Amino acid sequence: MTIFDEDTKPQRGINALDATGDLLRALVAAGEPLTLRDLAAAAGMPPAKAFAHLVSLVKVGLLARDDAGLFHAGPLSRELGLIALQRLSPIRDAEAEIVALAASTSMTVAAAALGPLGPTVIRLEESARPQHVSLRVGTVMSLVNTAIGRVYAAHLPADMLASLMTQDAIRLAGAQAAAGSDAAYRARLDDIRERGLDTALGAPVPGIHTLAAPVFDHTGSVCLVIALIGSSGGFDSAADGPLARALLSATRRLSWRFGLMDAS
Repeated sequence: MTIFDEDTKPQRGINALDATGDLLRALVAAGEPLTLRDLAAAAGMPPAKAFAHLVSLVKVGLLARDDAGLFHAGPLSRELGLIALQRLSPIRDAEAEIVALAASTSMTVAAAALGPLGPTVIRLEESARPQHVSLRVGTVMSLVNTAIGRVYAAHLPADMLASLMTQDAIRLAGAQAAAGSDAAYRARLDDIRERGLDTALGAPVPGIHTLAAPVFDHTGSVCLVIALIGSSGGFDSAADGPLARALLSATRRLSWRFGLMDAS
């Protein structure tokens, strides 16, 4: 028997540490400091039992307790969190979600990051259905005339958007003139921020629809935009339809994974 065979067996842990983990998960789920009583209730254990675990967590620095008796993240938790954030690679960590999204929706899935020329496709998971999609890895998307670009534009600082807009003509389906000051365009960006996604129906490729939504990092900045792309005949573009719900579920899970606490 090799060490790899042993690794495939269920691992036996320490029950006391499992209970400690329940307390930590309860605190994370609450998203705010909690009293002993509230934290014990959230973890489903008696306060007396919870207190013993909490004393040890405070002692090692995973938790801290303030003068009001509220438990919150301690210095060791913050250090571990910083290490985890430093190791994040959005496209690597999003890979499994992108593949699963393509499989569950039968749509092509594109992921774009903000590059020096604008929103750039860095991952493309093709649909099993034949589609005429003019995207390739490396395609730079218009901030005005594509759903991926507009989602980025809706969440960029105003000065950055204005600077990028001057080059929109060089991008896929780019505008010949800057549209950042256009009232209709600004209203469209407001709508994207409110709904959490954008649609492109038959544009820039006739007969191809797109739904796009942002993925945020721990600072609240957009680190990726994920898009579902498919032929118009079998594409439900409704903002509350099954495709939109699947897309938003995926982007919220990724945002949470990348450190955004309020990713619900």
